[in-house]
Amino acid sequence: MARGRVTAIDAAAALALDGVALVLTHEDALRLADTEDGELAILQDEGIGFRGQYLGAVLAETPETARHGADLVEITTDVAPHDAHFRHDHPQVREAEGGADDVETGDVEAALAAAEIVVDQRYSTPLEHNNPMEPHTTIARWDGEELTLWTSTQGVHPARQALAPILGIEPEQLRIISPHVGGGFGSKGVPHADMMLTALAARAVPGRTVKYAVSRQHMFAITGYRPATSQHFRIGAGPDGTITAFVLEAVSSSSHTKEFPEEAIKPSRQMYAGEHRRITQRLLPLDIAVPSWMRAPGEASGMVGLEMVMDELAEACGLDPIELRARNEPVLDPDTGLPFNQRRLLDCLREGAERFGWAERDPRPRARREGGWLIGTGVASATYPASRQPGSQARIRLTAGSYEVGIGAADLGTGTWTALTQVAADALEVDPEQITLQIGDTSLPNATVAGGSTGLASWGTAVMAAAQTFRREHGRAPSDGAESTGEAEENPAEEELAMHSYGAHFAQVSVQETTGEIRVDRMLGMFSAGRIINPRTARSQFLGGMTMGVGMALHEKGELDPRFGHVVNHDLAEYHVPVNADIRSLEVHWLDEEDPQAGPLGARGIGEIGIVGAAAAIANAAHHATGVRVRDLPLFGSDFLPR
Repeated sequence: MARGRVTAIDAAAALALDGVALVLTHEDALRLADTEDGELAILQDEGIGFRGQYLGAVLAETPETARHGADLVEITTDVAPHDAHFRHDHPQVREAEGGADDVETGDVEAALAAAEIVVDQRYSTPLEHNNPMEPHTTIARWDGEELTLWTSTQGVHPARQALAPILGIEPEQLRIISPHVGGGFGSKGVPHADMMLTALAARAVPGRTVKYAVSRQHMFAITGYRPATSQHFRIGAGPDGTITAFVLEAVSSSSHTKEFPEEAIKPSRQMYAGEHRRITQRLLPLDIAVPSWMRAPGEASGMVGLEMVMDELAEACGLDPIELRARNEPVLDPDTGLPFNQRRLLDCLREGAERFGWAERDPRPRARREGGWLIGTGVASATYPASRQPGSQARIRLTAGSYEVGIGAADLGTGTWTALTQVAADALEVDPEQITLQIGDTSLPNATVAGGSTGLASWGTAVMAAAQTFRREHGRAPSDGAESTGEAEENPAEEELAMHSYGAHFAQVSVQETTGEIRVDRMLGMFSAGRIINPRTARSQFLGGMTMGVGMALHEKGELDPRFGHVVNHDLAEYHVPVNADIRSLEVHWLDEEDPQAGPLGARGIGEIGIVGAAAAIANAAHHATGVRVRDLPLFGSDFLPR
C-alpha cells in the first residue's frame, strides 16, 4: 500500500521465536526531538506515506532469525486513497516549498512568433536508482547517552550534524566512523531512514551492538533515487542557428513524505546565449518513496533534454551540431551576467571531434549501414558547477618521523586515500611514504560531504593550508609531536566569476535493422576540469560517469506501479545496469590546464561531469543511425522498429 495508517501490530509470534530479543514499533520507539524531516521521522506515529516505509524492527541474535521474526509480525492497516502516477500536466504540479527560482528575460512569446525556425518538443527521464555494490549498512551502539555509528556515508561530519539534533543529543555525543565506502553515487550523501532505524533499535537495547544491512530490494525504496522529469523545450532561432527565444518548462516527481526537487533547469540556465528566455522548474509530490541525490542531480537529467533539443535544432537549421553550439556560445554567463572562470567548451568539442574522427561523418541519418546494422554518431556538451565548500579542516602531526594527516573526509572508491596523500606530500615536500592519512571519523577535524564534485578541492585546500602552517610554525626540522591545523575558507572568486567545468561526449552506436537492438560501439569524452591531481583515479572517475551515462541511455528505468506506488523491478536481475559486454570502447581525455581561480590546487571536481551529457550523445547517435528521434529515456529497441 502507498498510503494509510497502522491500526494494530501483533508481534506475539515473533517474540515467541527463539533468538528474538525485541520488536520495536511506533508505540515504543524513542521519541525524536525533531520530526520535521519526514524521511527520518520513522516509528513516530501510525501514518504510512509510501510503500516500503519502515513500520518496525525485529531485533534478534542472527540476521536469519530477525528476518524470520519480521515475517511473523502481523500488521493491520487502513488503506487510504493515493496518487503515485507522474505526469507533467497533473493538477497538483506546483512550485518547490522554497519558492520558484525561475528565469524570465525579454519577450519570449514575441521572439518565438518572429523566429524563422522553432523546435517545440518534450523530453523525459525516468526514475533511476543508485546501486552501489556495497549496500547501505549501519552498526550502532549506545553507551549511556553517547551513540557510535559505524556506517557507510559520504560525510561523517554532515551526517552527525543532521542526526544529532533529531535524536536530541549534542553532536559531540555522536561518533560516526566510515573509513571506507564501497560506492555511493549520492545515495550516501545524506542520512536515510535505515541509519535512523538502526540508531532507534540500538537505543532500545543500550550497551548492545545492533547491525542492519539494507537489502538490495529495499534500497529502491529507502536510500534515495533520481526522480522522473518532464522537460518541455520551445526554442526559436534564425536560419543561421542563432537562438532568439529559449523556453524550458521542467517538472520533476517528488514525495509527500519529504520534498526533493530534481532541478533539471540548472544546465539550461547557463549553457547557451539568448536574449529572450523563460526557464521554470516545478515538482509533483506523490505518495511514493523519497527521492534524493544521484550522481549530478539536476544536471544529469537536465542535460538530456537540452542536448537532444540542440541536436534537433541543428538538424532543422542544416548545421553541424558542433557548429550550432559554437554559434550560441555566450560571452558572459547568461544566468548571472558574470564572466566565466575558464569556459573551454569549444576547445573540448573541437579537440574531441578531431580525436573521434567527427569530420568523416555523413550528416544524413541512415547514411551508413554495415551488415544489417545502422551506424550513427552523436555529440553532446557537458557542464557541471565548480566550487569548493568552506569549513573543512585538517590536522598535521609529526610522530616518530611520520606526518599524520587527519581530516574527516570520505573515500567512495574515488581515490581520496591516494589523492590526499599526494597533496599532503607535495605541500610538505616529503615522500608520500612519510604520510599517514586518517579519514572517515568524526573524531578527526571537520570535513564537508563528498558531493557536488567538491570533495578533493575542499579537503585538499584544508590539507595544503595545514601543511603551510606546519612549515611556518615548525620549520624544516620539526620536533616529534609538532602539530598544526589548517582550514579551507570560502573561495572569493565564486562571487566574481561563473565557475564551471565543461566537456564534450562523442558516441557511435549500431542499431540492428530488424530487431532494433542498440549497441554503443565507442564513446569518447573530452573534459576541461582544471589541474588533474591523479591521472589514474581521474580517468577512473570519468569512465565511471560515462558508463552510468550508458545506463541512463539504454538500460535504467524504475518501473513504478501506480496502483501500489512501488518500483516492481527492484533488484539487479530486472533493473538493468551496464555490464562489461555493454562497454566496448571508452576513451577519456582532458585539456592540459590549471585553474588558479579554483583555489590553491588549481583543480575542479570531476566526479559528476562524466555522466552529464553522456546519455544525450548516445540518443543523438541513435537518431543519426536510424532517422528515428526517441525523446524518452531509456531507448528501447522497439522504438526503432517500423510501426
